[in-house]
Amino acid sequence: MAWQISGQYMETCNCTFLCPCIVTNLQGQPTEGDCKAALALHVEKGSKDGVPLDGIDFIAILQSGGPMAAGGMTVGLIVDEAASDAQVEAITAIASGAAGGPMAMMAPLVGRFAGVERAKVSIVRDGEKWTAQAGDLVDQTCEGVLNMDGRPLVIDNASHPVNSRLALARAGRSLFDAFGIQWRDDSGTRNGHYAPFSWSG
Repeated sequence: MAWQISGQYMETCNCTFLCPCIVTNLQGQPTEGDCKAALALHVEKGSKDGVPLDGIDFIAILQSGGPMAAGGMTVGLIVDEAASDAQVEAITAIASGAAGGPMAMMAPLVGRFAGVERAKVSIVRDGEKWTAQAGDLVDQTCEGVLNMDGRPLVIDNASHPVNSRLALARAGRSLFDAFGIQWRDDSGTRNGHYAPFSWSG
């Protein structure tokens, strides 16, 4: 394998819970007309072409003008400022789909790659609560929607690049201001997800 990374992910988006993209194979109309999302990933273990990636945090921000399947998305990447140039290059290739792997399935839908920013990225889990921050570019939280025995509800067999099994969550706070993509909401009514991930290419 040229590369492999595994770890934990969380995201929030601007759709009202439950996001229609997931249950319509990206064909659904976003509840706000467009789609804005920030996918935060913490790499627990991994490497690419001999470059170690353990401990790297990064956030992919995207915007779609309508249903995601229609394409033309704008995507930008924020990588933790502690990462070396070689690590940033490796993460960029993986997260953009250029290195193959799961994110390559999204590549045909991207109309513009807006580039890479460096910032202090922090992704923290506390039980079923998550927080992800990237300088003044991203500040988001989500909390799992639990069933009666206290475990998170999940959607399985989903066409999602991070994992086919996603925990359902509500976004407590969802703030983006990066790559011209802006969103601000703390109503508790917006969508979130989280899951472990394991990618290779």
